[in-house]
Amino acid sequence: MTATEASRRFADLLDGVEHRGERYTIVRRGRVIAQLEPAATTAGADAKALLRRHRIDRAWVTQNDALRDGLTVEERF
Repeated sequence: MTATEASRRFADLLDGVEHRGERYTIVRRGRVIAQLEPAATTAGADAKALLRRHRIDRAWVTQNDALRDGLTVEERF
C-alpha cells in the first residue's frame, strides 16, 4: 500500500496488526520503505516450545564442555 494510504488508515492498520496479525508493506514512489507487522514475542513459553522441538546434541555438549574447561576464566568472557 502507498505511504499516503497508510497515513490515512494508520489506526485501522494498527488494529489489523494487533488483533488479526496482519502485515503490511508500505511503498513510496514505487519503492518498499517499511513493513508493518506484529512485534516479535519474547514470552518464556515460546522459548520453551522452541527448545522442546529440538533435541539436545549430547556430543556437542561434551565437546563444548571440554573446550570450555581448557580456557582460563579470563578467556571465557
